[in-house]
Amino acid sequence: MTRKIKPTTQGSTALILGVGAFAHSIGTALTDAGASVATYLTRNYGHYSPTLVGPTFTREAFPNPCPLIKARGIDLVIPQSIDWAQAPWAGELEKTGVGIFCPTGEALRIERERDFARKLCGDFKIPFPKSFVARNRLEAEKILARQPRPFVIKNPLCSPTSPIHTILCETVADTRAWLRQVNYAEGVFLQEYLGRAEAGHIVLVSGGEIHSLVTNQEYKYAFNGNLGIVAGAPLGGLVERDPEDKYGLARQLIHPLRPWLRAAKYHGPLQVTAIHRNGQWHVIEYNTRIGVTAGPMLLRLLKNPVETLLRTARNQPLDPQFKAGNKFGCSLTLAGYGYPFTQVRGPQLPLEVNGRFDCDVWWNEVALGGDGELLATGHRIADVIALAPTLKAAIARAYANILKIRVVGSYFRTDVGQSLWPPGQA
Repeated sequence: MTRKIKPTTQGSTALILGVGAFAHSIGTALTDAGASVATYLTRNYGHYSPTLVGPTFTREAFPNPCPLIKARGIDLVIPQSIDWAQAPWAGELEKTGVGIFCPTGEALRIERERDFARKLCGDFKIPFPKSFVARNRLEAEKILARQPRPFVIKNPLCSPTSPIHTILCETVADTRAWLRQVNYAEGVFLQEYLGRAEAGHIVLVSGGEIHSLVTNQEYKYAFNGNLGIVAGAPLGGLVERDPEDKYGLARQLIHPLRPWLRAAKYHGPLQVTAIHRNGQWHVIEYNTRIGVTAGPMLLRLLKNPVETLLRTARNQPLDPQFKAGNKFGCSLTLAGYGYPFTQVRGPQLPLEVNGRFDCDVWWNEVALGGDGELLATGHRIADVIALAPTLKAAIARAYANILKIRVVGSYFRTDVGQSLWPPGQA
């Protein structure tokens, strides 16, 4: 089935597949730019904030979102994760002809299958850490014996429900200890640890061309000083408007993939995350999404976000335009009781806001109580995002606003921007 495509973005309609701060932020950015937005709730938490920008629909009431897409005349679908492609209705979704802001089919393998990304980098002479796949603990320990070096331990298949989430080992002994503990249900992907000088870059691929947008940095460790474990989602992030790719991440790590991108009919966002070592960038992963940290800041920087996303989803030529003024963004996460140790849970707790916000605040695991007051209901409470002409000003504004939120037992990193930036710095 094919659908008529509207000639302009006026009156465009979007369906977000997601929850919480992601749906709240993306939905608001598109609504403010003139689109009509609804959310298909894909998880069992974070249902309140998407209601602030449009109607929401649960999986229980609508096991298949395709009838919603047809009934509401949806032009654009924006997934929060790549898991949509594993859903029983994925094929039907693609056949509706709706624009999907995510690559499909072969193109999705660059994120979904870690060893596929490694092989792709090998084919196009892109630096990639030494990496291996093992089916079980015995194979993994044999690899470590042959290659005695620290490894980052990952699941071979990328998914929010993967049995292994990133475990960063900085010594051989760390690696050996963790290999005794991980869940080998899908095997294990061992990627050589190259240090902490990490950065990312986001492009849009459409019409066979690559368009640089922003360079970003995520604060993935749970606590100040980049201490603690790598959290399930970053505790903070920075973006810099970067259509010129001033740090060379796209030129070195994405542009060489152009023949494959065209052959795979890739169109959608593409983010590379890399480590700088010995004067060279090395890919550690590719993502086919704009991300929960950088994505909202990116859309706020664009003058024409609805048009840009629609044209990307339709594989049409792009002309991304940035608003004047703001060049940097800072994102801070207010973490709730027990985070990042998600097996530790607290009660629903009162959420107080003291003063007016003068930047974006996106609620995540937050609900409305019976008395109309907000409650913190989980481990990640809010994302506070500020944009400014300078990095220093963006950071200052984000911190001034996150201090206005109080939940007992919550915390946030107070050192975002004091390390890791500029890109390539450890």
